[in-house]
Amino acid sequence: MSFNTFGHLFRFTTWGESHGPALGVVIDGCPPGLVLTPEIIQRDLDRRKPGQSKYTTQRREADEVRILSGVFEDERTDGPRTTGTPISLLIENTDQRSKDYADIRDKYRPGHADFTYDQKYGIRDYRGGGRTSARETAARVAAGAVARQVLDGISIRASLVQVGPHKIDYNNFDWEQVDQNPFFCADASAAALWADYLDAIRKDGNSVGAVIEVVAENVPAGWGAPIYGKLSADLASAMMSINAVKAVEIGAGFEAASLTGIENADQMRAGEGKPYFLSNHAGGILGGVSNGDPIVCRFAVKPTSSILTSRQTVTTMNQNTDIITKGRHDPCVGIRAVPVGEAMMALVLADHALRHRGQTGREGAVGFQRN
Repeated sequence: MSFNTFGHLFRFTTWGESHGPALGVVIDGCPPGLVLTPEIIQRDLDRRKPGQSKYTTQRREADEVRILSGVFEDERTDGPRTTGTPISLLIENTDQRSKDYADIRDKYRPGHADFTYDQKYGIRDYRGGGRTSARETAARVAAGAVARQVLDGISIRASLVQVGPHKIDYNNFDWEQVDQNPFFCADASAAALWADYLDAIRKDGNSVGAVIEVVAENVPAGWGAPIYGKLSADLASAMMSINAVKAVEIGAGFEAASLTGIENADQMRAGEGKPYFLSNHAGGILGGVSNGDPIVCRFAVKPTSSILTSRQTVTTMNQNTDIITKGRHDPCVGIRAVPVGEAMMALVLADHALRHRGQTGREGAVGFQRN
């Protein structure tokens, strides 16, 4: 099995390669009757698409989506509505330069999946990495836009919070700033610093990693299940499935290991008709189940493996050689991972919303309020 499908009740399957004619996604399990237009999906795709600044790959793709199935409209539907049948979305590739990769056809890129794919399948698409390319994430973002239509009233936002060693100052955190700079960063001063830093990285033929924080607000308490159906486990799996992601944490995450029980436990107080938490070290999830607080998830993206600096490697014939990867690459692929993280959060939450309703017959358990 190739495992190109994710989810249980809200399931999606991506297909296509970086340098193929197109890529896309098939979504199964979407409830009927939801408004869905190409414009709704395009808004999210436009945030992810390449070539929008000098800090991302200069590949020029319009990433225009076509809805091929699963939507119907006539005078009775009051706009295009989902039908409950599989939704198929198509995104054409229009700016491939496969010749850029001819020199690495018989070489393995250090840090890339070239070697492991060859070992597993005995064949690989070296043009841009095929399925291992970040290009695949366009299909996820399209699917995530559909998932958002399921999540009425739930806000999902993400911000780049670290580039290389440079972190944001949470005292300057402002969601309004995210779409005001090319880094999707909620700290305007950090974004200004990153501009100069990434300029130097790019001109040096190098790349650097990043950390993205994704926050979902207004998620009801009760989504998820103990042990093997944990909301936190599915979020970790979803984020780790994104190409180049190497670590995921929920709430305090790794920092929780340095806290005492007194410091880490989120104390509770009685509110107006329902309790609330005094802090959110749990990241909105306790025992694998949402507690009504904002769900906070962070993931780390490694540096782009395709760089213009010569590195030592071997050929497919196991001979020593050096490699320089030509082409158009992101000096920090974490920038465009911001809308991808939002999409994966939406896809997991949509799946858990349907699973919760299917098991309990309830839209959501009693939510907690913030003081």
